[in-house]
Formats: sequence, C-alpha cells, structure tokens
Amino acid sequence: MRMLLRGAAALAAVVTVASLTSGAAAHPRTGRAAEAAGTVRASADAQIPPGVTAGVAVYDREAGAFTEQVDDSAQFRSASVVKLLMTLDFLWDRGPDYTIPPADRARLEPMLRGSDDDAANHYWSTYGGSAIIKRMTDRPALGLRDTAPPPAEYAGFWGYTAISARDTVAIYRYILEKAPAPVRDFIMDNLRRSTRCSATDHFDQHFGIAGAFDKPWAVKQGWSGKYAKGTCGSSQAASSGVRAESAAPAPRAAAAVDLTRPALHTTGTVGANDRTIVAVLTLHPVGTSYGKAYTDIGRLTRSLNVPGAKRPAGTWFGTWGEFVNVRRGPATGGDRMTQLPAGVEVLVGCQVRGETVSVPPYTNDWWAYLPQYGGYISNIYISSPDNRLPNVPECAA
Repeated sequence: MRMLLRGAAALAAVVTVASLTSGAAAHPRTGRAAEAAGTVRASADAQIPPGVTAGVAVYDREAGAFTEQVDDSAQFRSASVVKLLMTLDFLWDRGPDYTIPPADRARLEPMLRGSDDDAANHYWSTYGGSAIIKRMTDRPALGLRDTAPPPAEYAGFWGYTAISARDTVAIYRYILEKAPAPVRDFIMDNLRRSTRCSATDHFDQHFGIAGAFDKPWAVKQGWSGKYAKGTCGSSQAASSGVRAESAAPAPRAAAAVDLTRPALHTTGTVGANDRTIVAVLTLHPVGTSYGKAYTDIGRLTRSLNVPGAKRPAGTWFGTWGEFVNVRRGPATGGDRMTQLPAGVEVLVGCQVRGETVSVPPYTNDWWAYLPQYGGYISNIYISSPDNRLPNVPECAA
C-alpha cells in the first residue's frame, strides 16, 4: 500500500468473489459519455469491472503497434510507478562504464524489486523532489506528455506525481529501446526479480500482470489509498508491521488528479524479449478492500490482448476470510508461506485430500494447490458450495 510516502492502516471488509475460469473477465464498462467527449478509445478486449476507473495501454513491440488503448492519456497519481523515473534520473548521463555505488545498489534493488519506500524517500529528498519529474518531462528521449509533478501543496509526496498509461508505455520503451545497455539491464533484471511481498508494508504485489500471465514478465506495481495492512510474508512479525501515516492535509476532491479513491496499478513487460508492454492504472470506490481491488485489476488484466503472453493453467475461484494461510503442504502444520489478501481471487491448479479443517458449521478435508504461490489452502476458504471443487483435477502424487 502506498498512501503519500507512508503506509496507512484501515479496516477492510471480507469480500467473497464468485469463481471465474482462467481468462474470463467481469462485465465491461462502456464509457459512452467519455467516448462521446473524445477522451476514450474503445477496446474490443478490455473488460473494466463495474465501479473501476481505468487507463489502459498495451503495446506490442514486435508489431510496433498498440493492441489496447482505453483512456490511455488520463492522468492518475502514480503511486510507486514513479520509482522508475527516480531510477532513470539517478542513472542518467552516468556513462557506459559507470558502476553503481554499493550504497545506492542497496537502495535501488529493493526499490525496484520490492517497492521499498525508504529508498524512494531518499532519492526524492536528495535529488530535488519535484525537480526530478521536471527533468524527466524535459527530456525529448522519453517523450512524456501527461506526466507532471505532485501539486504544490503536496510537493513532498512522490506518489502524487501524475502519470498516464501511454506515458508509462513511453517510459518502458525508453528503457528497452534507447537507454544505455547497463541502465536497461539493471532496471529490467530487477523488475524480473519482483518479490511477491513488498519491502515496506508487506503487501502481496503480484497482482495484475504477475497474476494474469506466466513468466517471463517484469513488473513495477503501485498502490495508494486506505487499504488494510498487508499480510504478506512467511512470519507473523513480517506481516504485522504497519508504518504510521504521514502528517499531511487531506487531499482535495476537486484536484486535477484524483487523490482520494484507492489506486492500484500494474505495469511492466510480458513475453520473451519483453515483447509487450502493459500499463493498467486503476482507481476503485472509496472503501474497497485490497483483496477486491486486487481481484478487479486481475480480471481486467486477464481480459487484455497481450501478444506473446502465456496464460496460466487452472481455474479462478474467490476466497473468503482474513489471514488465510498458504501452506507448503495440505495440513495446518505445514510451513506458512504467506497469507492471502482478504477475499482475493486465486488460481487453483489441482486439489488433494489432506488434514481436515473445521470452521463451524463447515468441515473440509480437501486442499487446493495454488501454482502461483507454490502452496496450498484449505478448500473451506474457497467460495464453492462443494468440498471438492468442480472441474478441478486431483493433484498427481
């Protein structure tokens, strides 16, 4: 979660999501009023869940053309996507033989892989804050059209930088096609090593691209708003820490860029040789839980036409309950690998009988294997009327 520069804690309701087969999507949003105003280019594929505002751009580098464009010039607050620009600003004009100092490598790697906020705070405060964005927008090589610094009253909050889906594509195109090879390799290698758990607030950041497609992919995610605290990680100590919200004036509802609704963004590349660049920027109704937003951006991303993408095998199901453990084996004594965001949708690859779990009045001895986590959850926490999930094979020995 990213709220300004710091994490913020809020209660989240348990959300139960209906099961969805792999590749299916929620009902489309037509956006007729926006299309009439000339601000939306319709897509034959993008399915935007009800209540979600989205800017989408998908660019096939092999064909040299967009396959999806939905409101791709609309400005959203960047949340942690701006860390790409911070990294480029730091590495700009360093020379092909430049070696990143160990202290900076120790900051930049977790900032790119795990979205570490402390590192972002360091670069924002050390290298001029909003001046970083001004330098980037002034560089013709990047070709940014919709990116802008945070509003003057929020100059210290890097997550309030304005960005669009088409500018996000432009940033990735610069990194892949124009940046010096050492810069390209450093950034993309770290994005390919994206960690499931974020470094600062322990949120599961493998939503969107990372959940919709099999590797190879590289991602830089972003989130901002009043979400419940993160539960990601293998230890209770790691999952319970939440940083205090920074003292700041309440965002203006009438600001040019919406600073009030919870944001969740997935950006990156998909396919061999980083074939396709994907940028999906979303806003969700106030009060939306992290699991619900996670599920909605996943459904939207899975609906897109992404050349070169490999779709994971399995069936999507909703879950219920908070702090549902993903175990290494089908038993409550198995090592806990992580915990699911409350009410999130998960991909089930197969199922197996294991330890009986009771949550009165229900009892279930079937466990679902989640290939994207490499672990199991009890079927008792999956939104299905039967103990044994329909149309899901039994796991091989």
